Amino acid sequence: MIPNSAAIRWLLAGDAAIRWQVLRDLVGATKSAVERERRRVAREGWGARLLAQQDPQGTWGGGLYNPKWTSTTYTMLLLRDCGLPPSNAQTRKACALLLDNGLRLDGGVNFGRAQQSETCITGMVLSIVSYCQFEDGRLDTIVKHLLEQQMADGGWNCRRPDGATHASVHTTISALEGLRLYELYSRRNQHQLCEAQRRGREFLLLHRLFRSHRTGRIIKPEFTRFAFPPRWHYDILRALDYFQAVDAPRDPRVSEAIDIVRSRQREDGRWSLDHSYKGETYFALERIGRLSRWNTLRALRVLKWWDRQG
Repeated sequence: MIPNSAAIRWLLAGDAAIRWQVLRDLVGATKSAVERERRRVAREGWGARLLAQQDPQGTWGGGLYNPKWTSTTYTMLLLRDCGLPPSNAQTRKACALLLDNGLRLDGGVNFGRAQQSETCITGMVLSIVSYCQFEDGRLDTIVKHLLEQQMADGGWNCRRPDGATHASVHTTISALEGLRLYELYSRRNQHQLCEAQRRGREFLLLHRLFRSHRTGRIIKPEFTRFAFPPRWHYDILRALDYFQAVDAPRDPRVSEAIDIVRSRQREDGRWSLDHSYKGETYFALERIGRLSRWNTLRALRVLKWWDRQG
């Protein structure tokens, strides 16, 4: 797919968090140009505004996981998506807090009074700390636990301790993102990590990313509505963005989800924000029903990956 040049210019007129990813993923700019733009994320726009909200203790929102969506975990997820340089000192301070307060005896992560870990949160924290390239042996412990929690169908479910026997797409995408970033950062156990991700993708492919593998019906309509930030929620654009990030092999079971992405493109080559999740925020990135640079960026790079493989 050749992106609409007007859409590219519009993306490049946006926040630094958008611009550097456009240069890397859509324009093919030099590495130095990409990194120069990426460094701006900490100094201006959304990234700088989020960093300014960190308190002296190193947390955001006064908590590690709550309130949603201003807590440390969710702010760090957004900074990750913005592409804040991993060497940032503020986020490294928060990584230590997440591990110090979140690691549980079973090897996973949870917060508050719960002594048992929670798989969604474990995947999120693994992705955050790995993205920040935070040197800590506890990451290996978390990965070991996450791999042990993978279910027979290839996915993950945070309700497995309560008796769940079928994986959840929400938990699975968080686990996959965490394992991918750990793989990039650590370069250890490559075969095991690749195999776990392959099985996780197969679970999503079995459901064509959004349909019941038994009845073929759409699991939830919101899976076909594109939200950003996704928080802990799953939708097909988030899943496809993971598939393109790992350069997964082309699979016909993705075709229907790709068609949905194409169908949402406006005549001017851009996408709108379909949906958002209620909760407290520091500021609105974009408005529902309005043009969305986040969705346009992600959709264009997904279609570029798909069409290149075709």
